[in-house]
Amino acid sequence: MFILMAVIFVLGYIAIALEHPLHINKAASAILVGALVWAVLMLGQDSIFPDGAEHGSDGLIHQLHEHLGEIGSILFFLMGAMTIVELIDVYEGFRVITDRITSTKKTSLMWIVGILTFFLSAVLDNLTTTIVMCALLRKLIKDKETLWIFTGVVVIAANAGGAWSPIGDVTTIMLWVGGQVTTFNIMMKLILPSLVCVVLPLLWIGRMLKGNIERPDKVKLTGHHQSNVTDGERSLVFWLGVSALLFVPVFKAITHLPPFVGVMLGLGVLWIVTEILHQRSNADQRGDLLVSAVLRKIDLPSVLFFLGILVAVAGLQVAGHLTLLAKGLDSALGDIYLINGAIGVLSAIVDNVPLVAAAMGMYPMSQYPADHLFWELLALCAGTGGSLLIIGSAAGVAAMGIINIDFIWYLKKMTFPAVLGYLGGIVTFWLIWN
Repeated sequence: MFILMAVIFVLGYIAIALEHPLHINKAASAILVGALVWAVLMLGQDSIFPDGAEHGSDGLIHQLHEHLGEIGSILFFLMGAMTIVELIDVYEGFRVITDRITSTKKTSLMWIVGILTFFLSAVLDNLTTTIVMCALLRKLIKDKETLWIFTGVVVIAANAGGAWSPIGDVTTIMLWVGGQVTTFNIMMKLILPSLVCVVLPLLWIGRMLKGNIERPDKVKLTGHHQSNVTDGERSLVFWLGVSALLFVPVFKAITHLPPFVGVMLGLGVLWIVTEILHQRSNADQRGDLLVSAVLRKIDLPSVLFFLGILVAVAGLQVAGHLTLLAKGLDSALGDIYLINGAIGVLSAIVDNVPLVAAAMGMYPMSQYPADHLFWELLALCAGTGGSLLIIGSAAGVAAMGIINIDFIWYLKKMTFPAVLGYLGGIVTFWLIWN
């Protein structure tokens, strides 16, 4: 049964990778795998846990509920952020930025997008930044191939930007909250290696980009919608939405509540403001300008895909697959650079959160005290290693759902430059701090 769980996960992973040739939505494969992994775990618990002392059916259900709480916080954050971004889009709020980006040269725009994403993800987080930047890219680029390339740039830059900030990535937050790293130390030690993780891929991708971009035709809001959106309302919704997203890490720092609560607070404020703006208009006039209408546009299959993948990985974690993997890496490699390098590669396949959690459990702080090179390197590798595959990070999964990038296309076009950046970041870290 233990092996069967791994086989189910691998087969599901292959189905996700071959989504387009199979003509089966990745969400369907993901939720099927998530359900089957836990079903096998429950049915085969006697063989998986021979001692069975701390487990049993009740114990497994309790652990499932615990993991579901963590997963739910990610999903609600994702839905809240996507709703805010979609609302800004409906009000054409992104024109505040897109109208100021005048460059049409592909390489110049690539560097603007990459560097902006890198620093923005350190302030927000890589998931929120990816959602915002993908919405911007749809307004800037018409050609599908070019749009996919730029989205790949966003994924790589967002993951790299999130690695050097204590609030930029879930794994970095885990290490920060756990006391393994401190704010100033991780920023000082990782900013240069993280920057290399972006610069090297951009230099390579720049070779693929020739000529100028073609902007999409401006989609005008039809009829009454257009007449009801004033410049003042557009600016108000844009700045309120951006402020709501920027406030999330501040809210978390003040209240210590999960990020999704901060997103819900911001969404609630926006919801009330937009209702007030149009309370004197009839339902027909308000049209798509209210949050209640925007919610119907949320990409639910992407949310379910997230759910399935994270539930499946949680099952592997409970069964001990990830712990066994961590022990195997420790015994086989032994060196902190090799161990963390391997964890980074694995995080492209398996969610980096349980991998980092397993590493935190495997290596006590008595062995590696706070601000040890091991922890900083773990943050770098786990954060940037997710860029190697499109489904290797929350940012990649979000981008895949919003832009509908093909898994195989990303593997062919973006994996190699991501590998260049990943290895370059590790080497830079070694040269500076070893």
